[in-house]
Amino acid sequence: MKRMTVALAVGALLVGGAATASATPAAPRVPDAIKVPAGNRALASFPAEGVQIYGCTAGAWTLIQPAAVLTRHGKPVALHSKGPVWTSVVDGSTVGAAAVANSPQPDAIPQLLLKANLNTGDGIFGKVTYIQRLNTRGGAAPAGTCSDGTQTAVRYSADYAFWVAE
Repeated sequence: MKRMTVALAVGALLVGGAATASATPAAPRVPDAIKVPAGNRALASFPAEGVQIYGCTAGAWTLIQPAAVLTRHGKPVALHSKGPVWTSVVDGSTVGAAAVANSPQPDAIPQLLLKANLNTGDGIFGKVTYIQRLNTRGGAAPAGTCSDGTQTAVRYSADYAFWVAE
């Protein structure tokens, strides 16, 4: 069931939602808390649309995983999934990361600074050191209690900036 939820969410985005994403994300003001350390340079930035998938445990919603499509000029370039991990659909390279700082946003998931902890392949994500999740909209867990075992997917969008060592 969980794989089916992710497959349906990503499939729906590939067919509809991702195609409407802007080719160039708006340049957000980056809070100091999530700025990338000196010694790194910007590599690429992609707008993303997807869902945050939540499951109900002990009457409360908890994040299971994200499922999003990152685009360039309206065409998919990467998939974002549990880990968190980003995988290029162009060259197969992958970057995994862990959050090191956040900046809360009203009515949305927080903006994040993530430090890479896994790189595979020689493609675009092969040498990424940091990732920023910026300009977040939506995706916050539903308010209130829930029935154990239920799942829900909450739409979100964000801009993901990828950085490499200088």
